[in-house]
Amino acid sequence: MRLLSVPILRLAPLLLALSACLPTPTRPTEVLVIGGSTSGTTAAIQAARSGARTLLVTETAWLGGMLTAAGVSAIDGNHELPSGLWGEFRQGLYAHYGGPDSVSTGWVSHTLFEPQVGESILRDLAAAEPNLDILSGYRLAQMLREGNRITGAIFRDSSGAFLEVPATITVDATELGDGLALAGAAFFTGQDAPGNPHDPNIQDLTYALTVQDFGPGVDKTIPEPPGYDPAEFACLCREVCDDPERSVPDCATMLSYARLPGGRYMLNWPNNGNDYYVNPIPMSDAQRDSVYILAKNRSLAFLYFLQTEIGYTHLGLAEGVYPTADGLPLIPYHREARRVAGLVQLTVDDLIDPYADPARPLYQTAIAVGDYPLDHHHGKNPAAGEEAFPPIPSFSVPYEALVPINLDGLIVAEKSISVTHRVNGASRLQPCVMLIGQAAGAAAARCVAQGDHPRELPVRQLQKDLLEAGCWLLPYLDISPAHPFFVELQQAGVTGLLRGHGVPYKWANQTWIYPDSLALESDLARVLPDSLRAGLADAPLNRAEALRRLWQAAGSPDTTLAQPLPQDLDTELGPAFHWLASQTSPAPLLSSGRFRPEAPLNRGELAWLVSNTLAPFAHPVALTQVSPGGAVPDRMIQR
Repeated sequence: MRLLSVPILRLAPLLLALSACLPTPTRPTEVLVIGGSTSGTTAAIQAARSGARTLLVTETAWLGGMLTAAGVSAIDGNHELPSGLWGEFRQGLYAHYGGPDSVSTGWVSHTLFEPQVGESILRDLAAAEPNLDILSGYRLAQMLREGNRITGAIFRDSSGAFLEVPATITVDATELGDGLALAGAAFFTGQDAPGNPHDPNIQDLTYALTVQDFGPGVDKTIPEPPGYDPAEFACLCREVCDDPERSVPDCATMLSYARLPGGRYMLNWPNNGNDYYVNPIPMSDAQRDSVYILAKNRSLAFLYFLQTEIGYTHLGLAEGVYPTADGLPLIPYHREARRVAGLVQLTVDDLIDPYADPARPLYQTAIAVGDYPLDHHHGKNPAAGEEAFPPIPSFSVPYEALVPINLDGLIVAEKSISVTHRVNGASRLQPCVMLIGQAAGAAAARCVAQGDHPRELPVRQLQKDLLEAGCWLLPYLDISPAHPFFVELQQAGVTGLLRGHGVPYKWANQTWIYPDSLALESDLARVLPDSLRAGLADAPLNRAEALRRLWQAAGSPDTTLAQPLPQDLDTELGPAFHWLASQTSPAPLLSSGRFRPEAPLNRGELAWLVSNTLAPFAHPVALTQVSPGGAVPDRMIQR
């Protein structure tokens, strides 16, 4: 990785005037990733790993977005699903701090860390990729477009100078979906209000703080922030709550919510805390900068309340964490952005039962996993309508949600994928967004390598790439890449051979594939032609029956090998066994040289057997294309 930064120049006004007379410099690349967000960072790393010449252009000096630059350094979700780059990142934290127990320091999460440590781990992952260059200090100014195809972008640095980046594939990983809007993509915002695709009622944002315990006797009380009103924080915790009907934690429990390693704490408390409502999506950069100051003041008021009303004067803004003059994070924590109108819009019904609608078999094109519930923050916006948030199992994000319905050359990541407002409450969390970015980067590189538009990409090839990168496609809790049949069970899930069982469960929802449970004859029937399904029922499937029917589905080839038959296999099944041996080593089904033809198969063995014979995963699968209605390009965006 080659790192390039843009200095702040004293001669900016003169250079801006001169730039109008000079041609715009260009920096061509194969994959352009716009935004060093959580998903932008993983998209760039994966695209480079996949062999594409990749350029990541970011506004801030830090990589990682909400994970690091926004200070949200307590991981929400996917603790038991350490998929892909999320798992690599967590291993980096374990290595730095000394193992899982060393990062399980607060009760909100199993994995907490100091933001600067997280950023250094991501930067090391990026630095290991020779195909990846990073440009920091640039704001997006314009998207390049030829007809319906996005061909790159133009950026502006702090001096006002422009840089044009032509690209084969562009990934929009901006915090608010600015790239897709400037490109003219159709999108939604807010609560999916009928007749108003650009509803303003997005989730509250938070300007998180990282504070430090400076020890007894040290007074770190900050000046009173503008607009401070202690009434805003009433009933923040038990000691400052006069309402006996309110069930709130004591102040020490509230603070330990997000205790970080190193004697530090994250302040990101929703209940009478530092959430702040504003809709910055349609604003100009200057307008956003102004309202972010108000969000900062809200969080500083929260800290001031802790210091002056509760007595935590020993808590102050952490030192040596952020490269900012005020000691605050580089950016706010955005929970919601523009949501692109994709080939498919993922809905709550899709999450509740992914098999319910035969016209929407979105499990077939799964590329990222999440297990968080539908969690929304609207407490600071009285205009936000009431919504129902039913329990859901863990879920997968389909590839179609990353592909705009009306544009080519563009893949969308971060919180701007094609989901409903309610689904965003589950898909917006850090691990899921990391995996969305990784899939976006893999898809972009594959499009470059094969000359495909994103909507033309063979999704099975993308899924193969992700499996090879240690990713889960479907959120099965009972298998990991260490399982001998992990790949085959993931393939069995996306091809429909086996179905997972989803269970809503507290803050860590579940899906199980039960690899050691008995396979049923009806499972095998899903991949057989109609002529071979007769007589198959919801009964245990034995090895002989499975082998016989798969061999018949392959056309009953007359295969004879020198290899002897297992001693307990009769000659009738000899051709079928030799056919199996010609496809792959039958060792996983043998025990001490015996095949045990009447023994039942378990689900893992069935997945392995089908994958290595009929190989349904090798067959192309069509993308589902169901456009959500009502979205129109936003022509009012000001940049």
